[in-house]
Amino acid sequence: MKKKALFNWSSGKDSALALYKTLQNPEFEITCLLTSINQQHQRVSMHGVRIELLEQQAKSIGLPLEIMQIPEMPTMEVYENVMREILAKLKDKSVTHSIFGDIFLEDLRKYREDKLAEIGFEGVFPLWKIPTQDLIQEFINLGFKTIVVCVNERFMDKSFVGRVIDQNFINDLPENVDVCGENGEFHTFTFDGPIFSKPIEFEIGEIVYRKYEKPEKENSSDTAGDTSASDAFDFGFWYCDLVTK
Repeated sequence: MKKKALFNWSSGKDSALALYKTLQNPEFEITCLLTSINQQHQRVSMHGVRIELLEQQAKSIGLPLEIMQIPEMPTMEVYENVMREILAKLKDKSVTHSIFGDIFLEDLRKYREDKLAEIGFEGVFPLWKIPTQDLIQEFINLGFKTIVVCVNERFMDKSFVGRVIDQNFINDLPENVDVCGENGEFHTFTFDGPIFSKPIEFEIGEIVYRKYEKPEKENSSDTAGDTSASDAFDFGFWYCDLVTK
């Protein structure tokens, strides 16, 4: 019997590749995609992607979408309470595993596994410890297409936001930036590839700069949920707005 699992979907490239690999694995049945949404702006946390585009992704993938509404700058306690409620509901539907696209952040994985264990879930990490250079090449070779929607100015400048990831993008990355942005350097929106029944159509809108106040406590939806370092909030972010056609 297959193990029922939820898939933590960020709308970006690592999620897309991890989902692709999981769908090839006969051990799991994915029951839904789970995404945290900024309650105030109705956009994917940190990525800044409109909820309409997220819904189009889920429809093209062919999996139900479970949305987790999170306040803009929640405490760890608030984030964890919302997550616990969602997981409890899914546990009642015999879901036992939670799948992530994390690659090499040990503290993040431990955090996830510890919190999941508290409610009887097990974490699954299909991309774990695979070299990021290998992952990005596999992603491109499989025919995935993804656009950079957010960059942390600590690592990258405005010129990178709004670019589609290809070999030229990889060649242009600063030396201190992980090619998959695993340290929170940048975030993406994946709009085409083998997991989609049809490409997601959008237009590039306004590019905006936003700076966050550093929270009193680590922010779960950004550090635990999206692999951004907590000190990232000392810096601003460039966002590329994507608009539905």
